[in-house]
Amino acid sequence: MSNSTGSNRPVVASAREALDKFKMEAAQQVGVNLKQGYNGDLTSREAGSVGGQMVKKMIEAYENGMK
Repeated sequence: MSNSTGSNRPVVASAREALDKFKMEAAQQVGVNLKQGYNGDLTSREAGSVGGQMVKKMIEAYENGMK
């Protein structure tokens, strides 16, 4: 059974700023123009490329930590 609360809040409240910064960096790397706040005007392709870049960077960081 999952411990999920069904919300989109980070477990550690102070992590929000770090996640937002990480998201902005990933968007910049793939050429997507994100703005603070609402970004509902992004296409699915743009949003997916940002999320994919974030996952790629998290995997790289994990793999580098294993070395």
